[in-house]
Amino acid sequence: MDRLRKLSIMLGSELEILELEERIHTQVQEEVDRTQREFFLREQLRLIQQELAESDPLMAELAELKERIEQSAMPPDVREKALKELTRLQAIPPAAPEVGIIRTYLDWLLTLPWGAAQEEPVNLTQAAQVLDAHHYGLTKAKERVLEYLAVRQLAPGKMQSPILCFVGPPGTGKTSLGRSIAKALGRTFVRMSLGGVHDEAEIRGHRRTYVGAMPGRILKGMRNAGVVNPVFMLDEVDKLGFDFRGDPAAALLEVLDPEQNKAFLDHYLDVPYDLSQVFFITTANVLYTIPPALLDRMEIIEFPGYTEEEKLTIARRFLLPRQIEAHGLEAHPVRFSEQALRHIIREYTSEAGVRNLERSIATVCRKIARRIAEGRRAPHLVTVGNLAKFLGPPQYTFGTVEDEDEVGVATGVAVTEYGGDIMSVEVSIMEGKGNLLLTGQLGEVMQESAQAALTYARSHAEELGIEVEDFDKIDIHIHVPDGAIPKDGPSAGITIATALISALTGRRVARDVVMTGEITLRGRVLQIGGLKEKALAAHRAGLKTFIVPAKNKKDLVDVPSHVRRQLRFVFVHRMDEVLPVALRDTHPSPPSAKDDHTRQRRVRTPRTRPSVPDTRPSLSPE
Repeated sequence: MDRLRKLSIMLGSELEILELEERIHTQVQEEVDRTQREFFLREQLRLIQQELAESDPLMAELAELKERIEQSAMPPDVREKALKELTRLQAIPPAAPEVGIIRTYLDWLLTLPWGAAQEEPVNLTQAAQVLDAHHYGLTKAKERVLEYLAVRQLAPGKMQSPILCFVGPPGTGKTSLGRSIAKALGRTFVRMSLGGVHDEAEIRGHRRTYVGAMPGRILKGMRNAGVVNPVFMLDEVDKLGFDFRGDPAAALLEVLDPEQNKAFLDHYLDVPYDLSQVFFITTANVLYTIPPALLDRMEIIEFPGYTEEEKLTIARRFLLPRQIEAHGLEAHPVRFSEQALRHIIREYTSEAGVRNLERSIATVCRKIARRIAEGRRAPHLVTVGNLAKFLGPPQYTFGTVEDEDEVGVATGVAVTEYGGDIMSVEVSIMEGKGNLLLTGQLGEVMQESAQAALTYARSHAEELGIEVEDFDKIDIHIHVPDGAIPKDGPSAGITIATALISALTGRRVARDVVMTGEITLRGRVLQIGGLKEKALAAHRAGLKTFIVPAKNKKDLVDVPSHVRRQLRFVFVHRMDEVLPVALRDTHPSPPSAKDDHTRQRRVRTPRTRPSVPDTRPSLSPE
């Protein structure tokens, strides 16, 4: 009985296992039968629909995709990849989440332009007329575009599309000229702003493994253009940033290289795309923020600030008609006298471009439009006399920087993001302990220029007529106004030296003289940059004489002819050539009571020349 009992328990356990295996086998067989039955039924339904000339919407869509892929102008390797993805799509159940990803990918491949190119006009005269009709001046940029058209006409298909970089202050017409170039070439215009872009994926796209992955903005622009040879403007390329997500400027190296962009690889598409026929134009306000490798790939075309005469012409030909139309004043045309426009340019705007000039004209038009809408009498001619009623009191002072010649105050000129600008340097001498105080947010290079200027003045004290016997008993304060604005660069060297020598000798600096140049310890004047922008700023301020390093004489060809006629250029090699032009008298004059705050105090002590302590800010180990 014990043996039978044990045997019964063992047989019961084996029976349960056999029953479980039978149940699992039965369920698997039923599922296989159901799947096979569904497959056979679907195949029968498909064949029946084909016989009846009817189609399933999904099957019809897949067939249409296959036909579009085969008829597109894709390269063979891209077409092969697209057909492979289509095969995967056909094998995946319709409810699978990957269906939407593959379908979106195929849509991108099909909507991108692969071979459609726009024909370019061969009439150079007509293209030149289009550029001149929309922009005044900007000769270099226009000539470069016409040269490109001429080469394309003589050797079609052999020349690579240029990659231009328009550099200049805001409001000088860089972006709008890109639109005009596209119109002159007969091409589609695409603009992409790079200001504030920090993510490399904005250029190259995301890989398809990420949720919500999309191509980069380059390929998005190409899809919007619909052609393989648009004019593609990358605006504000100098405002790119980088962080942990990558460096967009590094991603642009492939886009803006004619040798590499023939096979541009976007992370999303993962197939090469040809960008070699695209006419790339980039814009920037400054060049020093652009990485050297990226800058080397572009052809730089500088956009200097406009002169007063150019602004006057632009206002008459472009700004006034546009604002009159925008404010609905066609039935009540408003005219501006030439003196009123000059008054706005000189005393209501201070810029290298014409953006604020257009805003001022728009302000006048708005106030006239309101008067007309209210039924009041509105003037048809804007003159200097009634200009203050519309714009208020003048905001800027036109003319020389100083009202009279002063001791210890010299006028220099600098280049900023907004073009050239006038800069005053003030020096004051007082009793002290031999300190040199520098204020006005001066950078390290500018502080070193002040140190070099002081060293030159001390080493040539006897020649310059400086009567200070002991520099340890005076303090020298050098200040550059507009202290909230950081300033740096070596080009203010001779300006600081002139103001310093003026304060030490009591000689007055000519108020109508402006100067620029780097100074060395031996008094040599070295070459500087941005001569055209600085000359325009000096001319705009009404100055008469411009002291320039002799090595910059070759850059005078870039200065407009009427500025060269109205501005006297003095080219110097050494500091001793600057002082006879910048200082009024040749001998120290007795200081007046008015100049007590700038004159030095002469101390009769034994003649010694101890070194001036270094007052530059120390650098931390970091």
